[in-house]
Amino acid sequence: MLRPMPLLLLVEDEPPIADTVAYALREDGFDVRHCLTAGAALAAAKGDRFDLAILDVGLPDLGGFALCRELRRSADLPVIFLTAHAAEAERVLGFELGADDYVTKPFSPRELVARVRAVLRRAQGGAATTPANGTFEHDTDGHRIRYRGQWLDLTRYEYGLLAALLQRPGAVLSRAQLMDRVWGDALDSGDRTVDTHVKTLRAKLHTVDPSADPIRTHRGLGYSIAT
Repeated sequence: MLRPMPLLLLVEDEPPIADTVAYALREDGFDVRHCLTAGAALAAAKGDRFDLAILDVGLPDLGGFALCRELRRSADLPVIFLTAHAAEAERVLGFELGADDYVTKPFSPRELVARVRAVLRRAQGGAATTPANGTFEHDTDGHRIRYRGQWLDLTRYEYGLLAALLQRPGAVLSRAQLMDRVWGDALDSGDRTVDTHVKTLRAKLHTVDPSADPIRTHRGLGYSIAT
């Protein structure tokens, strides 16, 4: 069983890059601990159990590769390296150390978020994600969601909408955020598209449990889900 918000360790000594990456990850439902140095990261790892580490290769006090070795002395931690260099030898060294992925600067924060999710899925063996109370069960590899023990018959966009809400239980996601995450490839879609799909999704959830309405409307703000 996974925590609702995976905990990530971000070690990056350039604050503008770190702030952008941390913001993108938090917006996508991750909890992020940012450290400027390897020393601070090692101290943080003693107090928290991280699900994944994003390490800058060129840290001022201890290189990212050496930091990876130290972190893995106490935990089998998935690692994504960030680097300003695209040299093949450096990438090879990173993968020989057991890197799960390698991202060259400059990069898209959204691409990094997607890579983080892919690495976590591999690390977890494609296991389903289940909130603590068991109301929803999300099979990420199978792209399907079970509600109160029953698999839902969802369209592509209904699935994407529900999955996006389940990534951040209780958080209010605006229509713009949902459009970006679910309908990013549908340029002709508008805000009303979100409202329409929320309506059809609610109907399907209501069929399973007529007494419950887990999707909540926040007027002028967006939608959230109670799990």
